[in-house]
Amino acid sequence: MVKGAPGAEGPAKPQWAFRSRLRRGAFGWKGTKPAITRIDETLSEIRAVARHDAALAGEGAVIFLEKLSPALCDIDSSSGELGNATHSAVALVVPIIAAAPVTEAVGRKWLDRLFEALQEDDPPYIESLGDFWGDLCATPEIASSWVDRLLPTLRRVNEDRKRGTFAWFKGTMACYSALFAAGRHDELLALLESDPRPFWSCRLWGARVFAERGQVDEAIAYAESHADNYTPMGVLAEFAEELLLKAGRRGEAYDRYAIEANQANSRLATYRAIAKKYPELEPDRLLGDLIASTPGDEGIWFATAKTLKRFELAAKLAWHSPCDTKTLNRAARDHLKSHSAFAAEVVIAALYWMSMGYGYELTGVDVREAWTYATDAATSLGDAAQIEQRIRKLLVGDSPQTVWMRTFLGSPGR
Repeated sequence: MVKGAPGAEGPAKPQWAFRSRLRRGAFGWKGTKPAITRIDETLSEIRAVARHDAALAGEGAVIFLEKLSPALCDIDSSSGELGNATHSAVALVVPIIAAAPVTEAVGRKWLDRLFEALQEDDPPYIESLGDFWGDLCATPEIASSWVDRLLPTLRRVNEDRKRGTFAWFKGTMACYSALFAAGRHDELLALLESDPRPFWSCRLWGARVFAERGQVDEAIAYAESHADNYTPMGVLAEFAEELLLKAGRRGEAYDRYAIEANQANSRLATYRAIAKKYPELEPDRLLGDLIASTPGDEGIWFATAKTLKRFELAAKLAWHSPCDTKTLNRAARDHLKSHSAFAAEVVIAALYWMSMGYGYELTGVDVREAWTYATDAATSLGDAAQIEQRIRKLLVGDSPQTVWMRTFLGSPGR
């Protein structure tokens, strides 16, 4: 994959396969998908090298971060998908760079190169690198040297901001991170106070200072008191939850922050993330708390309850608030034989929500499927007459939706 070995002063220059794939302007306007594929390939290449040559992998990670923004500069990133991919990539390669067994001289050269890449980062795909600057510095002494380098500029920027002049420094987060890593905490807090309008992400470094001093409640209060409409509340919750967990205050961490802090790509994934972190919780309590966290929209937890085999609860949720009708149809189909009563209840709920106008891109096929599943469930239960009567009651009326459904079912609904 690569050729080269570390020399006396650090890793030799290898021939990385990703170099040619991440050349400047390598992707067109609609290149999000190919770019993410290349990023994943690059991360795999670097991680594979790290298993046998950590120094070489560190060099590769630095090159990757240098090439990333120039390679992606022509892409329309408005969907946010590419930004998420690059943010994750930065978080993955930082530990590889920080842990690379190279001399201090090599490490300092890497920092210089990375800082230059950060200054040239446009569009800003590696801006989160500044958050990790203290980690990249590896030692308090190196971090302190970077503070001395960055702090004068940041102070001038703050003075300009006080005078009402727009001013921004791309080394802002790197400076705060280095101040924290260097142990220069009083200077960090003073710097925050000198900024007339500090971003909440900068304020979070102040909260970390209180946490480092063992002042858990003060740290959380500081972070919360400076939150505004632009604060990522999930990040705040993660910060507070982590502090409380480290302090052994598990019940408080769960009650106050767990649901907000552990939001995942799906509701089932959210449930599992919290259940893994808090194994002492009763499953029914956790699921109940999650359902209660979305008042007026409880039906969105139907699929989670069904997957967890809480069929009675899932059936209630199917009626509680609008559910995705295709999801209800699939649930009925999958449980016709194993849980016929459940299947009948959810498919009737599906027909009800269809009659109320809910459902994404519904067709007559969806209506016909629901009717078929209801009929099959009724046959299994030996209760065909009652179930058919319930469905016909749903279709009484002259609304466009019920008329449309009766057309496909051949049912007068009267």
